[in-house]
Amino acid sequence: MTEPITKDRVLEELKHVKGPDLKQNIVTLGLVSEVVINAGKVYFAIKIDPARAAELEGLRLAAQKAVASLPGVEAVAVTLTADREPGTARGGNGTGAASHVAHHAPSITAPGAARAARHRPGGVPGVANIIAVASGKGGVGKSTTAVNLALALKEQGLNVGVLDADIYGPSMPRLLGLKGQPQQVEGNKLEPMQAFGVKVMSMGFLVDEETPMIWRGPMVMSALSQMLKDVAWGELDVLVVDMPPGTGDAQLTMAQQVPLAGAVIVSTPQDLALIDARKGLNMFRKVNVPVLGIVENMSTFICPHCGERSDIFGHGGAKSEASRLGVPFLGEVPLTMVVRETSDAGRPIVATDPTSPPAVAYREIAQRTWAELERIKGSAHAAPRIVMEN
Repeated sequence: MTEPITKDRVLEELKHVKGPDLKQNIVTLGLVSEVVINAGKVYFAIKIDPARAAELEGLRLAAQKAVASLPGVEAVAVTLTADREPGTARGGNGTGAASHVAHHAPSITAPGAARAARHRPGGVPGVANIIAVASGKGGVGKSTTAVNLALALKEQGLNVGVLDADIYGPSMPRLLGLKGQPQQVEGNKLEPMQAFGVKVMSMGFLVDEETPMIWRGPMVMSALSQMLKDVAWGELDVLVVDMPPGTGDAQLTMAQQVPLAGAVIVSTPQDLALIDARKGLNMFRKVNVPVLGIVENMSTFICPHCGERSDIFGHGGAKSEASRLGVPFLGEVPLTMVVRETSDAGRPIVATDPTSPPAVAYREIAQRTWAELERIKGSAHAAPRIVMEN
């Protein structure tokens, strides 16, 4: 009978891997951290000097090979990362991370050191527009809004993809009823999964649903960068990014490093949610990402039995906030049982109940979002007019 995989067994095997000094092993040097074991899969990080990320790729491979040799190990994911140096300001130069998933899991290989967060790189080949769907806090229906927005944009005849950027709580596999793992294709890229005609990539495809992602900021940013750029997206008119909730390091760096065409802010009507939504909106403004508008989710409750409306969380708060902040109000989505039921079942309401009030609302939101994006792009590219006076 195979002995169960434990953290102690993993660390014992890693003692055979020499550190960067080629004298002591990486365990004795205290370089191994974040060991997570789940269903035969092992995840851990090796702390390194970010300046040596490229030359230490062999160290990562050696550690991966050592753990993969253990009986019962089905897959290994090893990440190179680095702790922030004391005194380094948050939001400055990030440290890169290199990760690789071995054996039965597909692989993603990351670059070495990340660029400075303030320098936004070029776009993703083949992707015309990237739209972030964000919220200042969790629990406001951001992911549900993102997936239904994507499906409604597809109904407009657009080629659409969805990137689930919520590393700690990926929702897209459940919301779209997707299972399995993406396959590796030519160029060492991953083929995105597909559902309802939309291409999808999520950390949820690579890690079991109940596995906690105990990763630091640099590791998260490396994973996001890989899912964005090392995926064979093909030709897309729009890539909808379901952003992590909040306005921390991961969210800010994502907003700075990804060439976003615009952002959609999701909030519920009550004052507490609107305070956090305002923070999310201001974050995008500070990094010069256009805010396409605000969506009021769970705007009002419609009783499935009598049809009576009840403003459980209030009503109209997001619309008033949009007016106060000078950004478009994209629309409101009612709180209904069918949205929860279709989301849990992996059958989004826009695709499976297109005439329902929530689906109609999502479709209108998508139309306004795209119109606002086109307006902003048109304003940015409009040539100056020269008027000749007689």
